[in-house]
Formats: sequence, structure tokens, C-alpha cells
Amino acid sequence: MELDEGMLEFFRDIAEVLVTRFGISPGEAVARVNAVYEDAEIEPYPDLMCHEFPEFWAYRLYFELQEWRTPYGDPEGDLSGWNVRPAPPRDSRFWTISDAPGT
Repeated sequence: MELDEGMLEFFRDIAEVLVTRFGISPGEAVARVNAVYEDAEIEPYPDLMCHEFPEFWAYRLYFELQEWRTPYGDPEGDLSGWNVRPAPPRDSRFWTISDAPGT
């Protein structure tokens, strides 16, 4: 999808939350974003999705919804009762960056 610089930074922030909060690789974080938003029509910054923080969207990308909710909101909360969404297959087109060091 095409993004202006502001929305590109917003999606980078979502990926950063996925990496720092959940310990996944940068490649997996980008793959999760790509898989969900590949066909989305995103307006220039600030798109409507910017009414929520990147953390909100990261939790929605990482956890399966339970009654349309995710555990977002309590950074110290117990996450053990939440199911993690499977990552896109590694051989899919969504993996656009390498996890190899130095790349």
C-alpha cells in the first residue's frame, strides 16, 4: 500500500511495539502489519486509525480478539489467557524484510 511519510512512521511505530513488547523479530512484526493492512485504504497522516495509539493496533495484530477486545490497556497485565495470532507463513509475500543480522 502507498503511505505518506506520517503514516509510514505510524506503521513503523506499530511494528516497534510488536518487537519491544512481545519480543518478536522485526521481520515478523512487518509481516504481521503487511498481512493485515495490504489492501487497506489508508489516508494521509493522520488517518482515522490514528485516533488510537500504535500500541492499540499492535495488540490487535498480535492477539486473537475475545469478544472484540484485546488485553491492551494494562502494560503490566497477565497475558497468559490470551491466544497469540499465528504469524504469516515465512514463505509468504508479507515477509519483506530479513531477520538476518546486518541486513
